[in-house]
Amino acid sequence: MKPIPLPPTTHQPRPYNGPSAAQVLAIRKQYLNPGLFLYYREPIMIVEGKMQYVWDDTGRRYLDGLGGIVTISVGHCHPHVVAAANEQNQTLQHSTTIYLQPRIAEYAELLASKFPGDLKVCYFVNSGSEATDLALMMARLYTGNYDLIALRNGYHGGNASGMGVTGHNTWKFNVPHSFGVHHAAAPYPYRGPYGYDDPDAGRKYADEVRNLIDYATPGRIAGFIAESIQGVGGFVEYPPGYLKHTYEHVRAAGGVCIADEVQTGFGRTGTHFWGFETQGVMPDIVTLAKGIGNGAPLAAVVTTPEIAAVMTRKVHFNTFGGNPVVGAIGKAVLEVIEREQLQANARELGARIRRGLEQLKAKHCIIGDVRGRGLMIGIEFVKDRATRQPGREECAQAVENARELGLLLGKGGLWSQTIRCAPPMCITPADADFLVAALDEAIGAV
Repeated sequence: MKPIPLPPTTHQPRPYNGPSAAQVLAIRKQYLNPGLFLYYREPIMIVEGKMQYVWDDTGRRYLDGLGGIVTISVGHCHPHVVAAANEQNQTLQHSTTIYLQPRIAEYAELLASKFPGDLKVCYFVNSGSEATDLALMMARLYTGNYDLIALRNGYHGGNASGMGVTGHNTWKFNVPHSFGVHHAAAPYPYRGPYGYDDPDAGRKYADEVRNLIDYATPGRIAGFIAESIQGVGGFVEYPPGYLKHTYEHVRAAGGVCIADEVQTGFGRTGTHFWGFETQGVMPDIVTLAKGIGNGAPLAAVVTTPEIAAVMTRKVHFNTFGGNPVVGAIGKAVLEVIEREQLQANARELGARIRRGLEQLKAKHCIIGDVRGRGLMIGIEFVKDRATRQPGREECAQAVENARELGLLLGKGGLWSQTIRCAPPMCITPADADFLVAALDEAIGAV
């Protein structure tokens, strides 16, 4: 492969003097959970990050094309976010919700202002998995029903209840929380029975949810949960009208509608601040994580006052949820998105990347599909475009090749056949062009 030069940067990383990657790998094997996995045949060790770039222990720079698994929204170590965290760390590091505390109140007010309608009540937790757990409990308490509907190919967390609604067997154990959960077919235009050329595909996929309610549940359900665009499943965007028709079926059966915005939220789609807005719907409960804190352990559930009232039946609190430090960080992230117009940047540069990738699709026959919105783009690999046999090995090799060229990417899909591209929203036009050029070279070398 010919080298592709990274865009220049003025940041000079500090010399790294810690343990080597080999030493860290040996320690990890001895002391960390063996279930943890690593990307790349030769593991990479990241020791520093600045905005859209990261550096490994040898001082080599990479463009972070996965945003720390769609977590770094405004840039690694963004100065405004770092300053907010440092100031709060020097003032008060922890205070639970049993005391009044200004940071959580200020942040909740600002976050709620970003939501439409009656989505105005915030519950702060520490992770997306925890947000899913709380959202499902609220749905069951509010409706008095138990059964839930989720989507095949969806992902909602690594705890027991999150695995229960996850419809992707790579990411779930045989947990009892799967009881009462029914999985509808994913509205997946590239691989499903109703494709991009079917103008009525959204309604047809939604009909399966109605059929599940009629034949596989007691007829009354607690709710429906879905990512606004499937993340781990390969950045699958639903056909127009899918959520609108599905929400109608769910509400007719007494259920509430839960939008998982863990990967799609905070302007990443470019056209809208929240992914559910791309489908023209209003959920009853929304779960947030990852980009909400730009890497900090922050997540949230946002709902209506009426649904939130069910939580007053018992004593309920979260020891670390919304502590002063993450409250300050969350507020700073929203300020950066607004001040630096990162949603518009995601829209413009996402379109620029998509145009380049469509050209690569015409050039490389192992690319079966290019999809997504804003800076949330999927590139699905196939062995043959006619049969659409998943190109798992081709995808894995393309990701390895991209790493050699200085570009870090993710994988997704049921067969790990899809590259996930979701860089920090602060990337530049030069970064977008580098990303496309590096992918061209990486895919061409497969």
